[in-house]
Amino acid sequence: MIAKRLLLTATVTLLLTGPALAGEAPKPKATAIFLSATELDAARFLPPPPPSGSAIATAELAELHAIEKARTPEMLAQAKSDDVTKDASIFADAMGPGFDLKALPATAKLMAEVRNEEKVAADTAKAAFKRPRPWIIDPSVQSCSRGDEPLSSYPSGHATMGYSMAIVLADIAPAKAAALMSRASVYGGSRLVCGMHFRSDIVAAQALGTAVAIDLLHNPAFRADRDAAAAELRAAHLAD
Repeated sequence: MIAKRLLLTATVTLLLTGPALAGEAPKPKATAIFLSATELDAARFLPPPPPSGSAIATAELAELHAIEKARTPEMLAQAKSDDVTKDASIFADAMGPGFDLKALPATAKLMAEVRNEEKVAADTAKAAFKRPRPWIIDPSVQSCSRGDEPLSSYPSGHATMGYSMAIVLADIAPAKAAALMSRASVYGGSRLVCGMHFRSDIVAAQALGTAVAIDLLHNPAFRADRDAAAAELRAAHLAD
């Protein structure tokens, strides 16, 4: 148990300190702390993505081109901001004034734990399904960036994070559940606006993020950290 907690502390520290500086050695891949291999196996409930060239895949590619033509500068700016923001700060407006992770250490710790577990689950699924990114299928797709692994489209990692965090926060602050889930939906939709994912990648991510959040909320060790964050958020008048 002590060794497990030390590993958790190290993992959370890595997640909270941001990306590595240029020249630093790459960080090790995340290791699950709370969830079992079975709980992390998305293939147990996610179907394979639509095959390349299928009617569904063709329609999804057409949708991306339609979104690209219709997107406004404001939509693209929001999508680009969401592209580079991968932490619970995306829920600042939904949670209300005062939701500053730097001032909420217990909440920051909890969200880092969610981030760790959902990333392991999403990365495991990506490695299993190996769906090509939209710009690999069609180089004319105007994506926000092309730095991600080319065969990592399904499910969306961003959307998995958004939905898993939203559900955990909604469990703490149910009065804000609608706003939290709406923000998660917009965050997932930004992946389409950015041309980074197909529609079914987002649908799969919602299912995976939901499953991760529910499994975590049933985990006693995680639940203890959830309760600490809830007390902190109540004291800050951010939860009932």
